Amino acid sequence: MAQTIFYALDFDGVIGDSAVETAITGWKAACCLWNDFDQTQPPEAIIEQFRLVRPIMETGYEAILIIRLLYMGENAQSLLGDYQTKINRTIQSSKKDIAALKQLFGETRDHWIQQDIHDWITMNPLFLGIAEKLNRLNQQNNQWVIITTKQERFVSQILAAHNIELAPHNIYGLDRKMDKEAILIELLGKNPQKTFYFYEDRLPMLQKVLNNPQLQNVKLFFATWGYNTQEDKNHAEQNPRIESINLQDFLA
Repeated sequence: MAQTIFYALDFDGVIGDSAVETAITGWKAACCLWNDFDQTQPPEAIIEQFRLVRPIMETGYEAILIIRLLYMGENAQSLLGDYQTKINRTIQSSKKDIAALKQLFGETRDHWIQQDIHDWITMNPLFLGIAEKLNRLNQQNNQWVIITTKQERFVSQILAAHNIELAPHNIYGLDRKMDKEAILIELLGKNPQKTFYFYEDRLPMLQKVLNNPQLQNVKLFFATWGYNTQEDKNHAEQNPRIESINLQDFLA
């Protein structure tokens, strides 16, 4: 009997390239917190630096803080060297807690979508060939879900714009208030006969799954086309349980 595969896919960095949109949303939100921002759009140089920092960003609200730091003169290299300390310091200067920053980030996206959804979708391209791949999974009746730190309504809107069908209950996002490990454990419990393939572009996330004894049977794929560094790629290659995969092989 053919092996039944259950695909669990990260969104940003595996399915969609949201770096520019995330940077712009972070800028718009930062304008609400600090009154010295004097442009409606971030300069191209800041977007370029943001893309270099993006591999170590875990959740969208951090974009507000990264943008603030870049605006104040930090560069990608300095942020990569002491990320968490500088992020924590900027949270304090924002006078908001993390929950409030998450809410602000989501509301800023909502406002952009309400004002110009076409522009917002344009800034959220899928990686080349991904839409066809996901539609093939549907045509072949493969079961797949999205596990992401993005809010679910944004994922739904992007998929719909690209004519990709996925039921809302198969999108596991920030709204669930569960980490990715807990989601995978829940899905494994509901689908004990299936072989799980988990695709993720962030090596620290794969390492968490790797170290969880309840997830030892999950097949781990490191999406090298996403938001990761050369150092991440080198470390992934050294781990026998992690299979590095490029976009061409994933599409095939």
